[in-house]
Amino acid sequence: MRRPEEVFIFVRRGAEFLVLHRSPRQGSYWHCVAGALEPGESFPEAAARELREETGLVAQPTDLDRTFAYPLSAEPERAADFEPGTEEVVVRSFAVEARPGWEPVLDWEHDEYRWCSADEAAGLFRWPEPAEIVQDLVTRATTGSPVPRPTCRQATGKTVTSPSQLRADSRTDR
Repeated sequence: MRRPEEVFIFVRRGAEFLVLHRSPRQGSYWHCVAGALEPGESFPEAAARELREETGLVAQPTDLDRTFAYPLSAEPERAADFEPGTEEVVVRSFAVEARPGWEPVLDWEHDEYRWCSADEAAGLFRWPEPAEIVQDLVTRATTGSPVPRPTCRQATGKTVTSPSQLRADSRTDR
């Protein structure tokens, strides 16, 4: 069974962001580097592993301290991958800067990639949270200010500010 925890990694190269197209077997939508945590793995470890597996880039992504959740009802075909009763997946966001000229080597999960402006990337993403985060990354880069600690709305409609609060609130709502 999969853990209901994932990482989402924004790969930036100068002013551009890497956006990956998931293969038909994986849902055929535009996304960033992403994946589930393996047993015993931390969020930062998963981010580095997924980055290496999906693009070939060996780096330690920076934790953006941004967490969101998506309901499994949005992807019912994946529900069987999780323990019975799992209703949502918690996603922690990371970012990494790729060196100039670097290009990804895609794995089987992806069949295409693009380097996009933040606006273009935001328009391609399936979920609203990555679109918001990519815009925040641009704001941070242009103003030199840190991205403010966000609040995240989970499927229950409650507002939370940390992954532990998100998981704790999820358990009490069931």
